[in-house]
Amino acid sequence: MTSPYLVPVASILRNIPSSVEVSFSAPFDPEHEFPARAVGESDVDPDVDASVTVRLESFSGGIMARGVVSVPWRGLCRRCSADVTGILEVPVTERFVEDGDPSDEEDYAFSGDSVDLAPLVHDAAFLHLPLAPLCREDCAGLCSICGGDRNETPCDCQVPRDPRWAMLDALRSNDQLE
Repeated sequence: MTSPYLVPVASILRNIPSSVEVSFSAPFDPEHEFPARAVGESDVDPDVDASVTVRLESFSGGIMARGVVSVPWRGLCRRCSADVTGILEVPVTERFVEDGDPSDEEDYAFSGDSVDLAPLVHDAAFLHLPLAPLCREDCAGLCSICGGDRNETPCDCQVPRDPRWAMLDALRSNDQLE
């Protein structure tokens, strides 16, 4: 199966410098080659559509891709464990080098008359996934005593005093008396 991210570039490679605008949507991981991330980590579902809008500009020996990759993501709130979703809007500026070294982390390799934008899309999404998303900025989280969601119901649980700080508490009480 050919990649839905394959873009023909023969015309701009023949006329250096030249460019072409490319805009399309395709399933993020149609081959399901990326394993699901661990529970609690942000991830991208393989069947969601990623949107790609880039300008491909030819230069001697390669192509520069500049634009935006948009991908829906999902995860868990770091404070209350509620489901969180969002859309990554990642600006990209990357080089594709003809017959480049696949182990080179600075450039993407391509050969022939087409460029496969799939590695660029996958890298952009995975590198920009939020590490610790929030369901909302003022999320109150879960109570450490009873485990209740403090966003839904306020909690009157009192955190027990740490006996290691008892001497400091005694000093604070004396200061307040004076």
